[in-house]
Amino acid sequence: MKSGLKIIHWIIFLWLLLLIIRFELIIDYLSLIFSYISLIFNDTSSAFTVLSFSFADASLSTLLFLLIIPLILFFRKRFHFITGKLNFSFGFLIVLGFVFLFAPIISNENPEFSKNLSVTKLLPPFSSVKQFELKSDMDIKLSDAEIFRKEAEKVIKPSFNDNIILADSFRLSDKVTYYQKNEAYEIERESLNSKTGIPVIETKLYLLGTDEFGRDLFARLIHGTRISITVGLGAVVLSFIIGIILGFIAGYRGGFPDVLLNRFAEIFLAFPVIYLVVLILALFGSSIFSVIIVLGISGWMSLFKIVKSEVLSIKQKDFFSTAELIGMSKIQLLSREILPVIIAPVLVNMVFLFSNIVLAEAALSYLGLGTGSSFPSWGSMISSGQEYITKAWWLIAFPGLGLILTLYTFNSSGRMLGKVLNPRLKK
Repeated sequence: MKSGLKIIHWIIFLWLLLLIIRFELIIDYLSLIFSYISLIFNDTSSAFTVLSFSFADASLSTLLFLLIIPLILFFRKRFHFITGKLNFSFGFLIVLGFVFLFAPIISNENPEFSKNLSVTKLLPPFSSVKQFELKSDMDIKLSDAEIFRKEAEKVIKPSFNDNIILADSFRLSDKVTYYQKNEAYEIERESLNSKTGIPVIETKLYLLGTDEFGRDLFARLIHGTRISITVGLGAVVLSFIIGIILGFIAGYRGGFPDVLLNRFAEIFLAFPVIYLVVLILALFGSSIFSVIIVLGISGWMSLFKIVKSEVLSIKQKDFFSTAELIGMSKIQLLSREILPVIIAPVLVNMVFLFSNIVLAEAALSYLGLGTGSSFPSWGSMISSGQEYITKAWWLIAFPGLGLILTLYTFNSSGRMLGKVLNPRLKK
């Protein structure tokens, strides 16, 4: 009987921690969801105009967050691994999963938000500034859709907000005096949002500091993790599809298709793929979709080799010959007879392939050929931080640490998965 902390304990702990810390934000998200549902019934056409990716993402994350623990507890008998013993690799994998699924809950700050650089530029970790917001013009009658958009922007922060002022410090008197780099500015108290006549002045904490544009590094790291995982999963799935199909054709057909596909795979293996990747991205532009496509079509060769060798072995077996004789189609042979047998080596290969793709995406972003300037990425964060390495170490340290831990975790998990699926490796 295993003792110590189990995987399910770690999942429940992270869930409870996030629930306690971000309880108010989760309630705000739920309020927005109910407001949007009400807007759909009252004004369906306007409801679709205010629907944004950020709101849909936050809504889906919130609903999934509230359902994940009941679902895990309900299906715990089917997924026996969650009752297994926890180690560092599994623990960090779960953290990455939480970041990927619940990024809007972990941080609702926009990773591109930049304001008052004299105050926010290159702040070290655990720095804070004062934040207050100017009143909006409430004399204009707003529609239900516009009211919803205003409420959504209070919870899901936009990339720019002209009404927000960030300052080093402030002083309250007949007017509000705030200071930005030892420069004093005055503003009327009545022009600020207030409660019971007192201006609402918040303390904005930068947990991991800020970058050269005053952007919150914690929010950028959270969303950068999401981007890297998205690219890795997308490229792995594409490589899996290409490798499985071509490997099955080469192993099952043999002859000329086998020779042709083998030469094709050897060309990819012999030619430095990075040159092809850089060429394609330089010609067609950098975006998440293009990076997934390029890395997906450049990583299928190892899967091809594994699938082909396994198919050559399996097609000599009696059960495969019987399946052919009863008239199974090629797709049925692949899905019912081949995949269940080769799933173990394929899964291990996909885990290692994922870490290679994450590293390749970071390298491309470092070179300026990654997912583009619209999305934060570990590689681009490291690239921009190297200019300030002597005075802002956190710009490289945190994304670099995230990249190193992710690569270590997936390589370690791949080795452990290989031992579990192939007991002979334990010897």
